Amino acid sequence: MLRKLVLAAVVAAAGFSSAHADDLLSKKWDDIVTQAKQEGELNWYVWYNLPEYREYVKSFEKEYGIKVNLPEVSSAADAQKKLLAEAGRATGDIDVLAMGGDATNVIDVTKVFYGPILKTLPDSGDITDKINGGDGKGYSIAYWGNQTGIAYDSNRVDAATLPQTLDELSAWMEKNPGQLGFNYLNGGAGQSFLHNVGRNVLGVTPDTKLSTTPDMQPVWDWFNKRKDQFVITASNADSMTRINSGEFLLVPAWEDNLFSLIKKNEVGSHIKIYLPKWGMNGGGNIVAIPANSGHKAAAMVFISWLTSAKVQSDFSKLYGASPTNTKADFSQGLIPADQRQYTRSWTQPLPRDEVLGGFAKNVVEN
Repeated sequence: MLRKLVLAAVVAAAGFSSAHADDLLSKKWDDIVTQAKQEGELNWYVWYNLPEYREYVKSFEKEYGIKVNLPEVSSAADAQKKLLAEAGRATGDIDVLAMGGDATNVIDVTKVFYGPILKTLPDSGDITDKINGGDGKGYSIAYWGNQTGIAYDSNRVDAATLPQTLDELSAWMEKNPGQLGFNYLNGGAGQSFLHNVGRNVLGVTPDTKLSTTPDMQPVWDWFNKRKDQFVITASNADSMTRINSGEFLLVPAWEDNLFSLIKKNEVGSHIKIYLPKWGMNGGGNIVAIPANSGHKAAAMVFISWLTSAKVQSDFSKLYGASPTNTKADFSQGLIPADQRQYTRSWTQPLPRDEVLGGFAKNVVEN
């Protein structure tokens, strides 16, 4: 909250307001494209997949004649620090900024970014400003989806026997002691597993609004009863290494991470992933235009292209991302399209700190 207030204050002091930036949002889309081509270039600050993106955006440059510069960015946090540092400048270096979807919970998007742009984009009915527990309020748009699931060794596990419910998982763990590994501190996939097992143990539906934290003891009892049936790993990466070597049969995993590991031959293609009916969390990243961008029209056209069904289909096929455009091809990912209905939001009913801290205290240290 403090960071949100500080950022908003700096922007306000600098006199920025997305409302009076210009009349771009009132223009027809063809006129915006014309202005974008006149602007001629944009700077996209994104912290991952830089070599892949630099190659892929060449198709945008060829289609629109607009150059896309991708400077080296070490982390999402560093890109946001640059955004903050440039808030007092009339024109900043950043035209399009990528962030985790939950960044909108700590940044006042209505003060920092230009917009709202969602309704102006041609695919506005098929894309979203909400992802990863954050609400972009029309100012930031989801462009990269990632999904957690359960990775399994397909050489030794028949897909038809994969556990789909909590009861089936309990029976599977009893039959296969020590063959489930997960981490609850590093990487996120194990945390998704803990949250969704806990939610199912308590009978809490994904959309339930809890006014108080429920009694978590049944969750700790569930795990403690099966303590000799699962293994706590060092990290997500450790989980993937050990399932690839044959130590485990099941581990929580990220779909895009597994896709990348298989593509680099660091994990065999026999390691597959599914989304169980008990649910696993899905998240993703957003892009937005800083209020002091010097190439707002080019940035809008780029975001429209980035979130289009074609690019989202390509991201799924090339990088294992979960599409954020409803008209994209969902058949290209590692997770079968018919299983994506079991995705759950990171803004789950159970409080994050209660689940993770409680698991450490009542199960790991017990």
